[in-house]
Amino acid sequence: MPRPRSLTDAEIAYAALAVIDRGGVRALTMRAVAAELEMATMSIYRYVANRQQLEELIVAVLFSEVDTNPPSRSSWRKQLTALIERVRDKVRDHPQVIPLGLPHRLTSAQGLRLGETVLGILADAGFTTEQRDLANRSLMVYLIGSLQFEHFGQLSWGGTAAVAELSRDEYPMLWASLHLSRRLTADQEFSRGLGVVLDGLEALLTEPH
Repeated sequence: MPRPRSLTDAEIAYAALAVIDRGGVRALTMRAVAAELEMATMSIYRYVANRQQLEELIVAVLFSEVDTNPPSRSSWRKQLTALIERVRDKVRDHPQVIPLGLPHRLTSAQGLRLGETVLGILADAGFTTEQRDLANRSLMVYLIGSLQFEHFGQLSWGGTAAVAELSRDEYPMLWASLHLSRRLTADQEFSRGLGVVLDGLEALLTEPH
C-alpha cells in the first residue's frame, strides 16, 4: 500500500520555484527539489513522475493564484489590462520561470480558464474568431516578451556602462531612447507598451469582415 502524501502541490511547486529562483530552469531537477524539501530523491516521485510533470505543476500552481474574473462593468480594454497585469504580477516574482509558461500554459485548468476568459472578452467586444486568435496571440507575445526583457534585458545586466559610453553623435536615436528608458519604471514601460498593443487590436474592429 503506497504511503500517504504529506506535501501539497503548492509546497512542491514552491520548493521547485526556490530552486529555479536561485539557479534558473537548468537547475531544476528532481534531486534538487527533493533536497529543497529535505527528503530523499526517490521520495519526490511519490508526488510527480518526472520533470515534465513537475514543470506542469509549477505552472498550474502559479496560474491557480491568478484571479481570472475580469472586473465587471468595464470596457474590454480595461478587462484585458486587469487580467494581463494579474498574470504579470504573479510571474514577475519568479522571472526565471518565464520559459516554462509558454509550453505549459494550457496544461492547467486555470490557464485554460484564463485563455477562455480573454477570448470571451474579445468576442463580446465584437472581434471575429480570426481576430480573437490574432489578438490573443499578440497579447501573449507582448506579456511574455516584456517579462523576459524586464528581467534579462534591462540596464542592470551591464547596460548602464554601455549607455554611459555610447556616443551621442554617432548613435543619436539610440542614445536618446536608452536614456529615456532609464527614467521610466518597469510598470510605466509595460503600461505604455500594452496600450500600444491594445490600440492596434482596437483597429481590427474597424476592418471589414
